[in-house]
Amino acid sequence: MVTAPSDDQRRFPPPDRRPNPYEKIRQAILSGELEPGQPLVEATLAEWCQVSRTPVREALTRLEQDGLIRRGDRGLVVRESSPEEILDIYETRIVLEATAARFAADRRNQNDLLLMRRMIPRMATLADADATTKAAINADFHRLVWRASHNGSLIDLLGRLSMHLGRYPATTLAYPGRWETSNREHEQLVDAIEARNGELAAELAGQHFTAARDIRLKLWETDLS
Repeated sequence: MVTAPSDDQRRFPPPDRRPNPYEKIRQAILSGELEPGQPLVEATLAEWCQVSRTPVREALTRLEQDGLIRRGDRGLVVRESSPEEILDIYETRIVLEATAARFAADRRNQNDLLLMRRMIPRMATLADADATTKAAINADFHRLVWRASHNGSLIDLLGRLSMHLGRYPATTLAYPGRWETSNREHEQLVDAIEARNGELAAELAGQHFTAARDIRLKLWETDLS
């Protein structure tokens, strides 16, 4: 006997529990499970994701638009990493982070300040935490600065740049002394935002990410040696 769906089932259909190929492939690229230069074959990925080839094709189109994969002579491959790309990403990020800080100083509200202020002592307690934990809470802090800018387009662009940096697994916060220095810079940045000093906030954010860029390049050179 077939039971008719209830009113609640009609209003709220069960969630689609099929794996999301875009998210699964994206995460595999960011984690390094799919290595730089690795070919991306639709049929193989469809079997791995347990879906048909159509959603995989759509996912690959999105990932190509995201810049995580590229089209080579023999089809789509995971995009390779390079020091030139690090420079490109950071040069763009320095400008955008400075802009976000300037906007935050002008547009922030009391809730924005409260959330940023709460992060400072919390981060100070994590000196002995692992690099992954430090990187995660550091990203949370910077997302709060983005949110304080109240500029959706800017937040979207910064999110995309952060995704590209995720392809470089080593974190600059593991560099000797960087965690403590970074936390002091965060506090200075929040002070400038609270004072509505947009020029100083932009300058501090630019300096903060310039230092991160230089450390990132040193880590790249170390990996190659």
